[in-house]
Amino acid sequence: MEFSFHNEVRRIHEDPRTTRPYTDAQWRRIDGLGQSIDERLTAADVRLTMGGEPTFVSVDDATAPDWNTDADGEHKRELADTLAEKLRERYAGGGIVHRGQGKWYPGEPLPRWNIALQWRKDGVALWQDPALFADPWSDEPRRGADADAEALARRVTQTLGIPNSRLLPAYEDPLAALAAEVRKPVGEPTDVEGFDEHDLAALDRDIDTPTGWVLPLTTDGHWTSPVWTFRRGRLVLSPGTSPIGLRLPLDSVSWAPPDLTAEPSYLEESPLREPAVPDVSLQGVAATPTTAIAFEARDGQVHVFLPPVAHLEDYTDLLHVLEQAAAATGIRLVIEGYSAPPDTRLEQLVVTPDPGVIEVNVQPVSSWAQQRELTTTLYDLARSSRLSTEKFDLDGLHTGTGGGNHITIGGIQPIDSPLLRRPDLLASLIAYWQRHPSLSYLFSGRFIGPTSQAPRFDEGRPEAVYEMEVALRELRRLDAEAAASGGATRPWIVDRALRHLLTDLTGNTHRAEFCIDKLYSPDSSRGRLGLLELRGFEMPPHPELALVQALLVRSIISWFWDTPYDEPLVRWGTRLHDEFLLPHGTLLDIESVVDDLNRAGIPFEQTWLDAFAEFRFPRVGLTRISAPGARIELELRQAIEPWHVLGEEATGSGTARYVDSSVERMQVTVRGIDERRHLVTCNGVPVPLTSTGTLGEYYAGVRYRAWQPWSALHPSIEVHSPLTFDVIDTHSEASLGGATYHVVHPGGRAYEHPPVNAFEAEARRASRFDTHGHTPGRVDVGALRERGRHAASSDYPHTLDLRRTAPA
Repeated sequence: MEFSFHNEVRRIHEDPRTTRPYTDAQWRRIDGLGQSIDERLTAADVRLTMGGEPTFVSVDDATAPDWNTDADGEHKRELADTLAEKLRERYAGGGIVHRGQGKWYPGEPLPRWNIALQWRKDGVALWQDPALFADPWSDEPRRGADADAEALARRVTQTLGIPNSRLLPAYEDPLAALAAEVRKPVGEPTDVEGFDEHDLAALDRDIDTPTGWVLPLTTDGHWTSPVWTFRRGRLVLSPGTSPIGLRLPLDSVSWAPPDLTAEPSYLEESPLREPAVPDVSLQGVAATPTTAIAFEARDGQVHVFLPPVAHLEDYTDLLHVLEQAAAATGIRLVIEGYSAPPDTRLEQLVVTPDPGVIEVNVQPVSSWAQQRELTTTLYDLARSSRLSTEKFDLDGLHTGTGGGNHITIGGIQPIDSPLLRRPDLLASLIAYWQRHPSLSYLFSGRFIGPTSQAPRFDEGRPEAVYEMEVALRELRRLDAEAAASGGATRPWIVDRALRHLLTDLTGNTHRAEFCIDKLYSPDSSRGRLGLLELRGFEMPPHPELALVQALLVRSIISWFWDTPYDEPLVRWGTRLHDEFLLPHGTLLDIESVVDDLNRAGIPFEQTWLDAFAEFRFPRVGLTRISAPGARIELELRQAIEPWHVLGEEATGSGTARYVDSSVERMQVTVRGIDERRHLVTCNGVPVPLTSTGTLGEYYAGVRYRAWQPWSALHPSIEVHSPLTFDVIDTHSEASLGGATYHVVHPGGRAYEHPPVNAFEAEARRASRFDTHGHTPGRVDVGALRERGRHAASSDYPHTLDLRRTAPA
């Protein structure tokens, strides 16, 4: 006799999840569509490149200020160093590590740092020996760094064939008073009575140790080392703690400021010659730009400050000389100062801080295969550096990093940018995003709305749609006229037409959903890169989700390149937030986007967005209610609530503007009810049910105060906790059942730290939803309906705002 048994476990249902968003079969179809879109773009000669700005947070520390509010921090620098080194080994072999000055925002005491990895596209090394790079944060400070800085400076001077006399020691200023007078150029008349320039040496008597060394060096096609002379007899730095390259007394050297805004060179087909030691001539100071290379010891490391140059060849020459000198002296160095000029022959990847996150500005890619490789590699290297792409709030809510995953669109060089070659493409994107708010909200972070980091142009300004209609009509007219005449639309026209409309409420052109700061601004060469930045994308927790975001954008661009979109804009008004901040409105709208792509011959699948929907609108809880002749389901899902920036207020450290995140929104969906007989209430107020189009299924939004900060809109309104939902039978005047959502922990517990992992986060979320706690006893239906009429708003007909209701 033979005995056997078989045991099989089958998963009968699984909600979409971000840990594994797609099956193998789904991913094969996604990957196949990515390759198909590439073929369409190549056949149409679109010349599209895409970059991005993904953000990361610490795996091990979710509570420190540098992973929540601060832009900088010791732990952030440590992890940024680790990630940058892994990225250098993967992408920038033969490249350099440039540690320049980053952005400087109001209220921050110092500029931010950035770590730029630069390498040549042709594979030729910019720098042979990466061991010569010093780490200003991780390496132990070396004794004798001051002597090393001088030795390196003298070796560079010798390598360039410049006399040692041209290398200037730079001293700190012992007396800040009279600074404006003593910094005047030699020979300029003085306005100070009794002033004697021959007595200036007395001011500097006690300062005999230079802070660093400065070698005047400039190029306008030919390298020169001008003679710098000073009324004071020595080079005295401007007061401060910045690198000496930023504290040079340039007004003491030249009467006219230098012109360093020449148009950069973008010659993709022009090979980059091998770096060489420049042939440097010597001349006087007249009519030469006041630029220099500076050397100093700071924090125990030798720092070299590079001057600005207009051509990449000059930049590579300087690097070649620096490496020769560093190798000959055995001195490790930190490269800082001005970065390379924009040039298509150079690739760059930048690691930089942002409040609460580390941001990586990735190099642009031209194909789906490149994008897939770059995205998956970056996520893997970040994870191995103890960096994550997700966070958990105190209440267990699963969120992204809190930073962005901005997508940049352009071309290999500005002249190739599809947005400049075809301005109607940009017009099509703007119009389509305006008509489909799901593209603004499904992929966004929690901070949305008119005062957020990436507001829609039609949020908060009622005249914006009208003015945008005029601008888009004018763009299309100019484009058509140019095409008819056989010419091209002047690229700066695009910037001038849209610059003042694609802004936030304060006129900030950077804080906009469609940011054109680097498209083609006449103001500077750095603003003429042919780039559009889509800032409404949050960092998704899984690389496949990031790739699907990019694929959606690539698909829409391919469609509009073939068929420009010219539908009229929609005046959404308050409908924008009333309908599309609820899951029902956003998901219904994104279905229409997918349908449009399918009609355009692009087989994008709706199910590929299910994980985004679950991540953006997570289910809070579901309860089933048995009723005579009916089986009712009540489901709660998290919705979106705008965070508003408040008015200015005085604080201990100055004037501040707080963000009000104290109000939240939820969607309640009920299935199996008869609207003629049943009501759904929240805290004793009927919610304004709207049919989904499915028999017996309705939804509504509920706005409520989740916490009560001292500074907020309507700060006197208390927290609405708990939220009690009831399904009311109006015939029997009784609650058939319902659910309770505890806005705060039901035991009154205040969490001190975020969840340590996804399991604890899920447990915290589950503890706040209860299938019990509905209203007992007889219900006064007439009083309920009266309260509903008082709470109703024609501005937001789909949403119950509990702030408009009196306490029960």
